[in-house]
Amino acid sequence: MTYQDVQTAAQRVAGHIRPVALAPVDPGAWGAAEGWLALEYLQHTGSFKARGALNFISSHVAAGAMPDAGVVIASGGNAGLACAWAAARHSAPAAVFVPETAPAVKVDRLRRLGADVHQVGTEYADALAASEEYAAETGALRSHAYDHPLIAAGAGTLMEEVLAVRPDLDTVVVAVGGGGLFSGVAASALEHGVGVVAVEPRGSRALNAALEAGAVVDVPVDSVAADSLGARQVSSTALEWARRDGVRSVLVSDEEIVAARQALWDDRRIAVEHAAATALAAVTSGAHRPRPGEKVAVVLCGANTDPADLAHRR
Repeated sequence: MTYQDVQTAAQRVAGHIRPVALAPVDPGAWGAAEGWLALEYLQHTGSFKARGALNFISSHVAAGAMPDAGVVIASGGNAGLACAWAAARHSAPAAVFVPETAPAVKVDRLRRLGADVHQVGTEYADALAASEEYAAETGALRSHAYDHPLIAAGAGTLMEEVLAVRPDLDTVVVAVGGGGLFSGVAASALEHGVGVVAVEPRGSRALNAALEAGAVVDVPVDSVAADSLGARQVSSTALEWARRDGVRSVLVSDEEIVAARQALWDDRRIAVEHAAATALAAVTSGAHRPRPGEKVAVVLCGANTDPADLAHRR
């Protein structure tokens, strides 16, 4: 996956996705740095995943490579929602495999989008294995939640839009699960000389562990953000981009993620999922300390969450 792939994806999805909005952070909130929140949770289906799914499915439809059985994907929820949405735009069937632990709000919405939903096992890896069996039996096109160049390139279109608004940006902060969003964002950001902070929960650190080991490795998954950031392995593409100059890997605790998510609600009435708050937690916890004058954008990548636990008064 290259920067040219991101540019091609941007042309393919233009006019079909919602351009990302940037909201300024209050002066002084991040010290002497200038900050913006990239409100990607406002995207179709509630997350950035719509970009990659549309790029993937539109590319296959244009090439005459969409089988009658449609497309199949395994997902913690968000990638499945995006796949079902993009497939529906092309009148293609979509089968979505999710863990039994997937949030009910995501499963219900999948069904409303017309997906054939299968709940299997307790982790993403279980749903992935079942989806591969389904593809072998039916001939459905295999999509992937993150590990495909078309998916990653589509996600990278987000960064192209951020830079169109803030070409003077110094740093982008983004959460990492399997690495699709990170890979696409890094391809665009590094091309323009923008640094990337890759943020993971301590209990779900596939990229950070791969960097330590020098290769993709299995990691245990135990985090409040595991429904979206629960990949046991990061993609090899993500590891390749993470090794480049300008990328920094940081970890945050579940407590810091929960606090960042709550603060978004208390201060801005923004309800995002824990994965989106993971990126912000890097700044609010001090895992990434912006230098004076640094121009920083934090990607709030998804909002498919039940906000009921946000309404309490602290």
